Amino acid sequence: MTKAVSVSLAELNSAVAERSGGRLSAIIVGSSDVKLNGVAALAAAKRSDLAFLANPLYRADALTTHAGAIVLNAAERDALQSLSAPLTASLTAMAVCEQPYAWYAYAAQILKPNESVKPGVAAGAHVGSNARVHLAARVDAGATIGDGATIGAGAWIGAGAAIGARAFIGDGTRLYPRAVVLDDCRIGARCIVHSGAVIGSDGFGFAPLDGRWIKIPQVGAVVVGEDVEIGANTTIDRGAMGDTIIEDGVKLDNQIQIAHNCVIGAHTVIAACVGIAGSTRIGKGCRIGGAAMIGGHLQIADGLTIGPATAVISSLTEPGHYTGFFPPMTQREWERAAAVVRKLPELRSRVRQLESERKAPESDTEK
Repeated sequence: MTKAVSVSLAELNSAVAERSGGRLSAIIVGSSDVKLNGVAALAAAKRSDLAFLANPLYRADALTTHAGAIVLNAAERDALQSLSAPLTASLTAMAVCEQPYAWYAYAAQILKPNESVKPGVAAGAHVGSNARVHLAARVDAGATIGDGATIGAGAWIGAGAAIGARAFIGDGTRLYPRAVVLDDCRIGARCIVHSGAVIGSDGFGFAPLDGRWIKIPQVGAVVVGEDVEIGANTTIDRGAMGDTIIEDGVKLDNQIQIAHNCVIGAHTVIAACVGIAGSTRIGKGCRIGGAAMIGGHLQIADGLTIGPATAVISSLTEPGHYTGFFPPMTQREWERAAAVVRKLPELRSRVRQLESERKAPESDTEK
């Protein structure tokens, strides 16, 4: 991060509106001249900080916060004012808008801007033959650029990162230290790849033969679109034949596994520890909760939500919110429930038998 900037709430509101293309513009309640130079949680905020309120659980913190300004929606503003009339006369200003979390995200980018790229290849970096590193790119010490690779303008390759042969890194993309992009993979413009991520590892491809496993060469690559973020220690396997594709605007959390030949649709977000088996296609604009497991060769419809820890074993072709996990209970309760579950096939047969016996007399009467 570069040094924080200091702006008034009014200036910040104008800047957010500009960055969002006019989609986000807040109504200021209270002083619009309050100076802000940071962001913080409601309970820890100082007079110079911006905080946000998006969850009613934190209203108590909002009533006692020392933040210079809070961003929130109209419903939360009304709730706070009804809970504490003195709030409206306090020093805390409010930025009221329909989408406070998005407004806060832009505001945080403005108050805490990223460090600018200082072009150049560090002395300790290795650049392979025929590799093309743009003059406006930065390559830190210990990074390795493979033969024939391309690094775009404004890209930043962190210390110890590895770029394989013939790989492509787009303009303005940042690879944090020790991120890996292997041979022939492509990363689009303005992407972020966090430390420990591996793009282009071999897919899990083995053919059985007489009780042994024969490795199948993975000859595809990984193609990542623009404005994608890939979390720490996330792995994306290259295609067995053809490519694994991550479309524009996808956001991947930490420690996700995406197997060979998957397609992740544009602007889908996936939380930590999700596993997606090979050749599955995830639609556009989906939301997938942490630790969900998705089987292979499936189709997941656009705009669909999958809850955390849900196991998906068949295609989901209709949009909706899908959840499949058992609520927590005590060990003794679980043992009792498990005993019932084990008997469900038997109970099902008995119910069917009873139903058939009940229908039989009715049939005889009709005759």
